[in-house]
Amino acid sequence: MRDLAFDTTSAPSSSQLAHQEAPLLEANGLTFSAGKEVLLEGVDLQIGQGTRTLIMGPNGAGKSLLLRLLHGLLKAQQGEVLWKSKPLSTQARRSQAMVFQRPVLLRRSVLANLKFALSVRGLRGGERAGKIDKALASAGLSHLAQRPARLLSGGEQQRLAVVRALACEPALLFLDEPTANLDPASTAAIEDLLVDANARGVTIVLVTHDAGQARRLGENVIFLQDGKVAETGSVEEVLNSPQSEPVRAWRDGRLYLGPNTQILRDHSGRIR
Repeated sequence: MRDLAFDTTSAPSSSQLAHQEAPLLEANGLTFSAGKEVLLEGVDLQIGQGTRTLIMGPNGAGKSLLLRLLHGLLKAQQGEVLWKSKPLSTQARRSQAMVFQRPVLLRRSVLANLKFALSVRGLRGGERAGKIDKALASAGLSHLAQRPARLLSGGEQQRLAVVRALACEPALLFLDEPTANLDPASTAAIEDLLVDANARGVTIVLVTHDAGQARRLGENVIFLQDGKVAETGSVEEVLNSPQSEPVRAWRDGRLYLGPNTQILRDHSGRIR
């Protein structure tokens, strides 16, 4: 698989600085509870336009939940999500798309899945056909256009889900572990699609457990622990020189049980 890593050591451009000053997406004090259990608490974050942000953390940290709140699929009990400094609206959500870990596909052909998504966006005729052809080619699915989408392999299904989302030309694409359980070739194909999309200006927000993928694709990292932001920063800073105990434990393969509990075991099973 080719190296997809970006150079994050160069000085930021003037456009990057502008993006930092005016985030595309912002969350302030997001808190979400299920019954009496607080699943996310006081989450603050900013996503700059054109950036690549990774959301990482252990299972149950709230990563997938955070994506759904940011995309407006769920509403937080406290806090707010802002799109271009304004409250997230239905119209703003049309500038976003989301790809789930398990592809959500219609019981139709590959072609029909793309046609339906673009029709919902109001595209018809030659413009829609051109976008479909381009999407199929970019995903390597042109020869499978008439095959039922649910008969594709796992990697093919996920490539379809990604290009279907990108064909709608979102300003921001959310992805929830899009390459989990996929083989290296399928992972590389999806990462290529994301790199190309980001080069065209699409902002990427991706949940992953894979440190290698984070290094290949990431620019910034938001690390969650127990529903709170444990650490944020560049991929290089957070993964190489973490400042928080939860991230150090994750990096070292140790179990972190909270600020009042010692880390118990490393990879060898020895008590620390």
